[in-house]
Amino acid sequence: MYEPIRSKSVHSTMADGTTDFPHRSRDEELDIQLAGHLAALLAVTDELHALEPGTGLDTAADRLAEQVARLRGGKPPVRLQVAPADPKPCPAALHRRAHKLAARALVVAASRADTAAAILTAERMDAHSAALEPRELASR
Repeated sequence: MYEPIRSKSVHSTMADGTTDFPHRSRDEELDIQLAGHLAALLAVTDELHALEPGTGLDTAADRLAEQVARLRGGKPPVRLQVAPADPKPCPAALHRRAHKLAARALVVAASRADTAAAILTAERMDAHSAALEPRELASR
């Protein structure tokens, strides 16, 4: 009743085919994600440093830049050059944003078991929390 298929199927499975697009491992994906979070945290840190120079943010920014470069295979991150803005951004809002970014980076660092990045992001979370405490008490 039915004639058997004699030609090769036009449909293929992933097991048969060649991979013509790059695949990344889970670790590579986590490295990319962690580098992105740390680079975003670096940008906010540079912005805070421009508003509040001399508060240890320059050291933190250098340490963040080292971690981003390590995760990107030695390629240093682009640093933010902040010009004075009108109106000036609220430092408390920047500290809150930096705290959230550090928390995200900490989650990724913990999932990839990157101790150096986890310690650095935990320190940054503590520093931004401490920077927020006096301001939040004064606003109450």
